[in-house]
Amino acid sequence: MPIENERKFVLRDPDGALERALTAACPPWTRHAVRQAYLDAPGLRIRRFQDADGVRHIFSFKRTIGGEMVEIETDMSAADFERLWTLRREALEKVRFHLADSDCGWDVDFFKTARQTYFALAEVEMPEGRDEPPAPPPLLAPYVALLVPRGDERFASKKLADVTYAKRLAGELT
Repeated sequence: MPIENERKFVLRDPDGALERALTAACPPWTRHAVRQAYLDAPGLRIRRFQDADGVRHIFSFKRTIGGEMVEIETDMSAADFERLWTLRREALEKVRFHLADSDCGWDVDFFKTARQTYFALAEVEMPEGRDEPPAPPPLLAPYVALLVPRGDERFASKKLADVTYAKRLAGELT
């Protein structure tokens, strides 16, 4: 089973400078528009990734089992995505930048309403068994506000889909 091993970093980017810098840094960073929803059963989510190469629709199962986060993803059709979208509970839109960095992968998410960012979060996906995250890439480092402690569910994307909650949480960190 694929085991997810990630750490999150809350970012502070009030004027959009980081998002502009990441846009200018493509490549090696890649940019995706993401539409994501959590379904009416625990651990089920659907996502649509759009980038310069096209659109992918993904169905995901993600749940903690035996102390490890199991994440299984599979491609799905656009029609199935739209059907499942009707079952959504929480939904969000974000712009994601991705960087493959040695044995880790970095994702930087800018959570959006209309076209405005209301929260920014980076995640580093590490090999299974690794405990300590690497230092953020130099482009991100000045914007890091908090290394999220393991297991701190306040920063789960499902919760950050609530704009009021996310803005309040961001305000508590400043």
